[in-house]
Amino acid sequence: MKYSPKRREVFNKVEPWLYLAPFLIFIIIFTLYPVINVFLMSFKHNYSYLRQTFSAISFDNYKYVLSDEKFTSALRNTVLYVLFVVPVSTAIALFFANLLNKKLYASAIFQTAFFMPLVTSVTAVGLIWRLMYNQQYGIINWVLSKFGIEKIGWVTQSKWSLAALIIFGIWNILPFTIIILLSGLQNINPMFYTAAKVDGAKPAHIFFRITVPLLSPTIFLVCIVNTISCFKVFSELYPLFNGKPGPYYNLFTVVYYIRYAMMEKRKYGYAAAAAMVLFLCILIVTLIELLLKKRMSKRGLK
Repeated sequence: MKYSPKRREVFNKVEPWLYLAPFLIFIIIFTLYPVINVFLMSFKHNYSYLRQTFSAISFDNYKYVLSDEKFTSALRNTVLYVLFVVPVSTAIALFFANLLNKKLYASAIFQTAFFMPLVTSVTAVGLIWRLMYNQQYGIINWVLSKFGIEKIGWVTQSKWSLAALIIFGIWNILPFTIIILLSGLQNINPMFYTAAKVDGAKPAHIFFRITVPLLSPTIFLVCIVNTISCFKVFSELYPLFNGKPGPYYNLFTVVYYIRYAMMEKRKYGYAAAAAMVLFLCILIVTLIELLLKKRMSKRGLK
């Protein structure tokens, strides 16, 4: 059956949208609509989820959340977690990815070993880390005791709880970071290294003058992805402290606060306001990272 040129032109414009329609419908129903609903809910004072009623449209939920000591503590803990986990995990991952990129003996085995935690349940791994952190029988304290350091209550003392979460978070995020950086390293043209070696460049100069600049887009990518992931820290916290935010409820994170406001206090407006504040924090930090990436790219071109 032949179509007129006009019908054919219309069909060519509509056809791509027909292919995209199932995906777009899925995005609208399960992503866009919930985000808009949470945004509107954050302004509804005394919102009842079951009755779908509220007393007023105002900023009262935001005023309560931003003045709540639990939320300010959660925001501080989350920011500290991000500031430590993202740069430290990226530096460690860059070191190991650079080693794995070299054709060393049994490198495939080490690549598999680094990848394994990525496909393991965070809850199961968290329980193992809880045992490792055990003050009396944990392997971490046993190693520290060999250096004359007294046993530390990693998951039982409030002053060590954030450090315990950060260490676990760094370990947990390493496999993904290593794999992405390794793929970036493998895409660098070996001719750059050959030319540098011919000119007599030392390994340190090669790493900082060739590897890091050429890998910078990938480094910024993992930093952005890991920053977003770390701001949403929850699954690492839950098994480590047996479902509680720290040994003495001292380690609230923003996502745990959202769960606390929604599930325990049944204040859906507070939970929605906290979620929007978290979204705004992630958006600002991501934009700053993209701006830094853009500026560094311009400097690299000069």
